[in-house]
Amino acid sequence: MIKVTKNILKDIYKPRPLDARKYDFGLLLVIGGSDFYSGSPALSAMAAFRSGVDMVRIIAPKRAADIIASFSPNLAAYPLEGKWLTKEHLATLISMTESAKVVSGGNTAVVIGGGMGRTEETQEAILEYLSQVQVPVVIDADAIHAIGKRPELISGKNFLITPHTYEFFVLTGKQVYKLPDKEKIKVVQEEAARLGATILLKGKLDIISDGKEVAINNTGSPLLTVGGMGDTLAGIAGALMARGTNIFEAGCAAAYINGLAGELVGKKLGESMTATDLIEAIPEVLSNI
Repeated sequence: MIKVTKNILKDIYKPRPLDARKYDFGLLLVIGGSDFYSGSPALSAMAAFRSGVDMVRIIAPKRAADIIASFSPNLAAYPLEGKWLTKEHLATLISMTESAKVVSGGNTAVVIGGGMGRTEETQEAILEYLSQVQVPVVIDADAIHAIGKRPELISGKNFLITPHTYEFFVLTGKQVYKLPDKEKIKVVQEEAARLGATILLKGKLDIISDGKEVAINNTGSPLLTVGGMGDTLAGIAGALMARGTNIFEAGCAAAYINGLAGELVGKKLGESMTATDLIEAIPEVLSNI
């Protein structure tokens, strides 16, 4: 079993060559949001930028995309017609994913799930997209609820699933919230092997497994229960995957970065900490590699 330390960042964040070009360090697509929720994809995108990805493109229903575009000139948001994702949008999603692969020379990853909602048509659209996509994907939030219905779709793909304990139950049918850490680690490893994917179970102790290897991360803070902290984790993981980091290592490093950023800002702000505060602490984490 591996204990995640800052040494993992040394393997990922090596000096960029002087002749580096745009997209050499990743193009991330963030698919999320709905008529009611706009913050989630924005938080993932901002965390991804702070984690060193070259570019982020957000794809969201129109109201969410318009709001997100107003947050920052750094954020490029493509609007989909309607209030939430449906199968009518699949051709656009696949086309934009393939286009991202071409323009980035394959340095592409996707984050999907945040703020999408759980209407039947949205869940079916998520499943259809995941069955077709051929790039690394971080599956978070509402997308976890979707694959809980048809987990066979993810087997053998370069997918990182980032559940908290209830989402883990939705995904696997296994209750792990009250289990001792040793038993919890065993269950996560078994389920990752069964599903053919990498799981990052979020908690006081983050557990990451691809079914073979297991890692634990103990950076973090009780303040990470605040809304949006899972979105930042997903964005960090997506940024690392887009720049070519393997799925298991990306999950480990993302848990470490998100947790330590939360620790640092939590000591300063305490109960007042928000997800955007955590994002602004990511540079401090990366500056101490």
